[in-house]
Amino acid sequence: MEEKRVVVTGLGAVTPIGNDVDTFWKNAVDGVCGISTIDRFPTDDLPAHVGGQLKDFNPEEFGIDKPFIRKQDNFSIYGLAAAIQAMNTSGLVAGENIDPFRLGTYVGSGIGGYASQFRECKKMLEEGARWISPTFVSSMISNMASGNIAIKFGACGPCLPIVTACATGTNAIGEAYRAIKYGYADAIITGGTEATLIPMAIAAFGNAKALTRAEDPCYASLPFNANRGGFVLSEGAAVIILEEYEHAKARGAHIYAEMCGYGNTCDAYNPTAPRPDGTTPAAAISQAASQAGFDAGKDCVYINAHGTGTHLNDICETKAFKLAFGDFAYKLHISSTKSMTGHLLGASGGVEAVAAILALQDGVVPPTINLDTPDPECDLDYTPNVAVKAPLSLSLSDSLGFGGHNACIAFRKIQ
Repeated sequence: MEEKRVVVTGLGAVTPIGNDVDTFWKNAVDGVCGISTIDRFPTDDLPAHVGGQLKDFNPEEFGIDKPFIRKQDNFSIYGLAAAIQAMNTSGLVAGENIDPFRLGTYVGSGIGGYASQFRECKKMLEEGARWISPTFVSSMISNMASGNIAIKFGACGPCLPIVTACATGTNAIGEAYRAIKYGYADAIITGGTEATLIPMAIAAFGNAKALTRAEDPCYASLPFNANRGGFVLSEGAAVIILEEYEHAKARGAHIYAEMCGYGNTCDAYNPTAPRPDGTTPAAAISQAASQAGFDAGKDCVYINAHGTGTHLNDICETKAFKLAFGDFAYKLHISSTKSMTGHLLGASGGVEAVAAILALQDGVVPPTINLDTPDPECDLDYTPNVAVKAPLSLSLSDSLGFGGHNACIAFRKIQ
């Protein structure tokens, strides 16, 4: 089977540091912290009080109509807003410049309609079965972001939402890449979306000792910092358009980058803790880098790290980078944009793919903010506090999820 080239022709993002790609990227480069004290519900009895909330997000500004907003969970709304941005920048229109059956949708969510589940369960217990919303199922199930996006754009091709916890967005993009590379689609709308910033999620992750107890929102998400104490729960979505190169070239599309590698492994170790020696995420990273033709003698490499700010993740991930790249690990440009956005769970891979693509395009490495006390066990170049210019030739983004899911994707400038 002939292998196709795969390129990026559209970007969309709804994040705690910006509700569009330009704002998100400017704030990421400038080191703007998007984490705040949660103000949409009381947190007095919750184990964490800070989160990455969307700010001034109005779905109607994206052309999403009121009935959809009223009936759907926020994870679908956020995903659709990001997809509308991405499709608008791509210029793709089903039935005009792409066969609808060759346009797919791979937008995953790690949890799906968590707020809908919480609300309807409360109604069931307090008011009884007759008050459960008839739209509960169609707003709650994890595939509905992809389904609603496909409906919006008439995408009749493959629709395969991925659910791999915090690796969801990265796996979705990787599987979309493979589908196009091997001829199953001409373009795929892909990424991740999540809307879990609700009391139950904070209680659940907090009681599992995963969340930071920090009270200062500007010093709460601390990847690779010796002072880190857990991740910050956030919300949002990001979507990219992957397209077969010749198809994109024939219609004169703007190409942001070429996707050229994808690795996918499992720790097969523990439901929540990463494999301590880092071998399995290292394998996923190595797969992506190798497919992308990594050359230690020529490449200037950026990695957007998973970098959650949990004790186990950051040490394991550092080991993985060293195993994957050997001595070259100390020449890598690495950063965690979660220091600014917090952890968007299943949407993280989409957001961080956008950052990796734009870092490559602009030759700018966004910083890991608040990295004032580096952990001695995390001794690589994690781009502390201030963005750095670099002649990047290869850009990667890796994600590690509960259940042991490891994924890594790779991009190069188009040649």
